[in-house]
Amino acid sequence: MDEKKVLDLDVIVTECQLSEDIGYEIIVENIENLKNRYEEKELVSIYNHFLTVSKNQDVLMNLIKCVDKHRQKSSISAIIDLLLDKSNSDGLRSMCAKAIANSKNTNAVTPLLYCLNDKDENYKVRLACADALGKVGDKYAVAPLINIAQDEDEKSVYVRESAVVALGMIGDMRAIDPLVAILETKKGFIDKFTFLKEKAIEVLGKFNFSSDRLVKAFEHSLQDESAQIRINAIEALMESGDERAYKLIKEMLDDLNEEVKKNALIALYNMVGREILDEVIEEKKYDQFLKDEAQAMIEEYEDGEDENEDEDGEEE
Repeated sequence: MDEKKVLDLDVIVTECQLSEDIGYEIIVENIENLKNRYEEKELVSIYNHFLTVSKNQDVLMNLIKCVDKHRQKSSISAIIDLLLDKSNSDGLRSMCAKAIANSKNTNAVTPLLYCLNDKDENYKVRLACADALGKVGDKYAVAPLINIAQDEDEKSVYVRESAVVALGMIGDMRAIDPLVAILETKKGFIDKFTFLKEKAIEVLGKFNFSSDRLVKAFEHSLQDESAQIRINAIEALMESGDERAYKLIKEMLDDLNEEVKKNALIALYNMVGREILDEVIEEKKYDQFLKDEAQAMIEEYEDGEDENEDEDGEEE
């Protein structure tokens, strides 16, 4: 039977006072009460229809939350229409992008890219669209995301960062070389570009380290002006499992920044254990700061383990 005949949607619109000029709280309450009268399939049909007829931004936001809970394919068309309509608030349109991300519906990739590529678009909407593209995970979005990540004329560095993160979520190998190129770009440590590099390191750390260029890029990042980027590179190398990582990180024990040295020591300890702490304490070439850090780590981690072992032995 035709669902349109079963559900008189126009009557339900009237019952919920959707078209009346009243407080949105009343309308939202009326919509909430529909759950007591209809099954899921019928509810979604009603929500979808309401999305096409309501003009109240608060009501529409509530409806987006409703359809997002059910995540039915039938809702995507109405959500896309709201996303593309610039007369809607930026908050509503960002919410539409998030609902699309949760649905992981590939039919929305083109509209998401349309909003993301529009440099006159509100940056919050663009950020939400980039995130949605990453979560949807469609390979069709990889090339456009790479273009945005590399676009030095892009006025919002946050949009570039979001494109980088989205590429990491998709995990396509085509992203490696463009992201490595970002790491190899020399910028001052106070530049916003630093945060873009941090995102690139974070994403590249998730890829397989079979590429020599990838290892060289992290080696290059260990010499970056930004201490935070050097720290991020240390962490990525530690987690890479690459045999070259230990040597590269160990060289950072001579860094001029104490936080960098401390993070290098922690990374080496995670890789080989107690032996690096003893070496730092015994070798004259390491400064007192590192020796103190190594001793503190022994007292915090190693001595505690010894006490636990003794207690276990006594219990036996």
